Amino acid sequence: MNELEVRRVVKGYGPGAPILDGLDLSVPGGALAAVLGPSGCGKTTLLRVIAGFLKADSGTVAVAGRTLSGPGVHLPPERRRIGIVPQEGALFPHLSVARNIAFGLRGLDRAAKRSRVGEMLDLVGLPGYGERMPHELSGGQQQRVALARALAPRPHLVLLDEPFSALDSGLRGVVRAEVRAVLRESGATGLLVTHDQQEALSTADLVAVLRDGRVAQCASPQQLYHRPVDPWLASFVGDAVLVPGTVEKDTATTVLGRVPLATTPEGLREGVVLLRPEQLRLTGPEEADVEGVVTEVRFFGHDAMITVAVDGLDRPVDIRTSGPLRQEPGRRVGVRLTGQATVHPHHD
Repeated sequence: MNELEVRRVVKGYGPGAPILDGLDLSVPGGALAAVLGPSGCGKTTLLRVIAGFLKADSGTVAVAGRTLSGPGVHLPPERRRIGIVPQEGALFPHLSVARNIAFGLRGLDRAAKRSRVGEMLDLVGLPGYGERMPHELSGGQQQRVALARALAPRPHLVLLDEPFSALDSGLRGVVRAEVRAVLRESGATGLLVTHDQQEALSTADLVAVLRDGRVAQCASPQQLYHRPVDPWLASFVGDAVLVPGTVEKDTATTVLGRVPLATTPEGLREGVVLLRPEQLRLTGPEEADVEGVVTEVRFFGHDAMITVAVDGLDRPVDIRTSGPLRQEPGRRVGVRLTGQATVHPHHD
């Protein structure tokens, strides 16, 4: 299988702390992994090290069991069997769609190239587009051609560098789904670098969050969202409600009420309880675990975020709600908890 293995990779740029500081990452063959992290955390550096555009200071990179980078080894990009889909597609403007896709095909005669280009156009849903020029395509079509170009040489791994960032929001979701389906059908392993948490959670099989030059957590989108390893990661991936709580067996008691715990760190008696805004429900004051006052309402169409100043809590909490909007600032409401929470030690 075309698994990606990155082991203890270090890469710096001059004096000071390295950008990648002993980073480990494993992606199973055929899976799509997304890499998230704050600006400057090393996402692009990791991509360039894997592609071979940068040489790691130490550590190893292997794909499909073949070492691409390691002690005494640094294969050039063209020998790594890695396809790359850059931002905005970056098609050659003077070449037709067919010639763009055929650009990386070497060692094939003209008929074999034509056949492979036709396969790729069918795969990305653009049959008959071979003679068009890039400027005749929409942004989404250009991204699909860029993916076809990356997949044409049958790479073991495809690297996608924020490939949807230039698309408008309506088109972005459609193209993401198309790209995901094409990768699955091709069987290639994919690594998507993005700054968009929703994109990572909705598109990838695995999500790796980088922090301080290492992977803070790599897990399925569901596990990452519901079982983050610490409060920082919880707040980075999605909206989080963090409140102090005391732990007794498998239950936490907070100002917001009592909530069952999914897991409990051994020996922990007090900590930070993580809830998501959709786990809080607005009620009438008489039905509530706790009361508060609505301070802000943000309407997003499919749902709304209601900010409530809760009695006895230093900071307000966000509550996600769907359906008709019946709240307005100044209204007194009740709050109840649902679902399970996780608890983490306090960090100074």
